[in-house]
Amino acid sequence: MPGMIVAPQPEAVEAGALVLQRGGNAVDAAIACAFVQGVVDPLMCGIGGFGSMQVFMPKRGVHQVLEFYARAPLAARPDMWLDKLRGQSRDGFAFLLVDGISEQGHLAVCTPGSVAGYAEALSRWGTLDWADTIAPAIAEAKRGVTVRPHMHWFWSQDQQASGQVNTADKLRLTATGRALYFRPDGALKRPGDVLHNADLVRTLERLSRGGPELFYRGQLAEEAAADFAAQGGLITQDDFAAYRPSLAEPIWGSYRGHRIATNPPPSSGLSMLELLHILEGFDLAALGHNSAGHVRLLAEAMKRMTLDKDAHMGDPAYVEVPVERLISKTHAEGHAASIRAGERATVKRLDRSERETTHISVVDAEGNAVALTHTLGSPSGAITEGLGFIWNGTMSRFDPRPGRAGSIAPGKRRASSAAPSIVFRDDQPCIVIGAPGGSYIAPAIAQGIMNVIDFGMPMAEAVAAPRVMGVSDAIDVSNRVPRYVTDALEAEGYAVKRSWMSYAFAALHGIRMTGSRLEGGADPQRDGMALLVP
Repeated sequence: MPGMIVAPQPEAVEAGALVLQRGGNAVDAAIACAFVQGVVDPLMCGIGGFGSMQVFMPKRGVHQVLEFYARAPLAARPDMWLDKLRGQSRDGFAFLLVDGISEQGHLAVCTPGSVAGYAEALSRWGTLDWADTIAPAIAEAKRGVTVRPHMHWFWSQDQQASGQVNTADKLRLTATGRALYFRPDGALKRPGDVLHNADLVRTLERLSRGGPELFYRGQLAEEAAADFAAQGGLITQDDFAAYRPSLAEPIWGSYRGHRIATNPPPSSGLSMLELLHILEGFDLAALGHNSAGHVRLLAEAMKRMTLDKDAHMGDPAYVEVPVERLISKTHAEGHAASIRAGERATVKRLDRSERETTHISVVDAEGNAVALTHTLGSPSGAITEGLGFIWNGTMSRFDPRPGRAGSIAPGKRRASSAAPSIVFRDDQPCIVIGAPGGSYIAPAIAQGIMNVIDFGMPMAEAVAAPRVMGVSDAIDVSNRVPRYVTDALEAEGYAVKRSWMSYAFAALHGIRMTGSRLEGGADPQRDGMALLVP
């Protein structure tokens, strides 16, 4: 069987494909791809970020989830920002505080896990050594990074209406950010411009030589901790030294004869399964894809999924998350019965009012499969001078109100929207899929899976089909959803918000496996591609 890799960045896909071509396995390819993504899409992910990956290696009897989520600083406290709370983003992704203190700068940063996660994956399941895996990223950083359309769109979007801090303002926080991401006249760099980041080259070379210990208990940790202390951040050398990734078993659901493995909490895999279980009780194909009936049904199921997520999602080491109940078919049928009865759910946010993540799907010639989603949460804009990479801005995801599932606690893992997933048919993987996109990830992945199973779409069409969202106070639709559909929904009393984007709401990247045949799909929202490796 050939291999295949799919991701939103062509340079990273190429790096992973070359690893497969020279005999590396799916884990090797995923980690090499991940390192390059941090170079060529530095506001989406990087060594200042975190993530998780699902690994399936049938010949070795391996099927596990590696978790390398960011952790709140050990100095954090549940009520430390209660008096700063202003509201919440409409999609529920972020809590909004006075002066954006949980979104930008050194106070916004949680202890990152990506370096530890990449190293753990390689040591457990990879065949390449550490330095070989980082080498493509170093080469890409030395070459310089061409700004792509999606990168520029993300950097320049105006989020003031939502109360969130604009990315461009975050990038202006440090001298490094101003030098890297702006032209001499102060304007943001544009598509076709090139980023030359000599500091990042040196950091990756140091990391290649010194290994992950350098980042958590060596000189890089010392330099980072000194910077956080100088800038009023909370992370110390103790935070770096205490960091460890974790292993977990996948959680399972089923949909129309397929079994689906996904990541457990604090990931949003359970929300994706809950949504599929609710919708399994309806004949979607008979409704027609993106008909008014289909969109209404999707939105009502998503709203119920969202209410459950908002009430229960958190780090299971700190709060009880009722996974079995939420993904049970009995619970799903209760929601389905409510929808059939014509009841409408309402999602309320705190009064006020595309997220910064990326994904990799890989299959190799041995039938190994990896789904890896990693992120900065949102870029904090904080850059330790001389290191060249942006730290995550993850504290905004914690609920500043004590006593809730998502409340702040020292060392707590923030809830993750990621849901890297593998779908099985007759105990063989048939779909490897995941997405960036914040609160939109779980419902987007569910729609991608339904597009294949219910509507018979090939993978490229399944990830590109117009999506809808029901995770807020309105039904959000892609601009390619026909207006006669939204007119019908508005006539029924639904509030509809139409995106200006043709490809909106998360960015699916998946591989479909049919026997020895592989077909890949890279969401056109991003600039990525799928590469087949003979």
